[in-house]
Amino acid sequence: QVQLVESGGGLVQPGDSLRLSCTASEFTIASSSLSWVRQAPGKGLEWVSSITREGSSTSYARSLKGRFTISRDNAKNTLYLQMNSLKPEDTAVYYCARGLGPDWPERGQGTQVTVSS
Repeated sequence: QVQLVESGGGLVQPGDSLRLSCTASEFTIASSSLSWVRQAPGKGLEWVSSITREGSSTSYARSLKGRFTISRDNAKNTLYLQMNSLKPEDTAVYYCARGLGPDWPERGQGTQVTVSS
């Protein structure tokens, strides 16, 4: 069974940065495209970003306007999300997920990101 574990979330102020990580077990990430999705309080899952198996192609939600960067290190079996210039509306639980969507049944337990002054 695919196991994905996110880390790196926390409470930050507007304008700060965070780097999320997602490590995999029982699963080699090099075999799959991967995505980050998030869920804000009271809302559904929202796609954030995706990256292809070799990392040659990435895509982002338009609302992010270049503030986030997805990357992967297949040798470390780890996916990353660098988040800069964080805003209160970025507050959400962030999940890494296997695949490109539109559904993400294989995802981790999530890491909470709270942006507040």
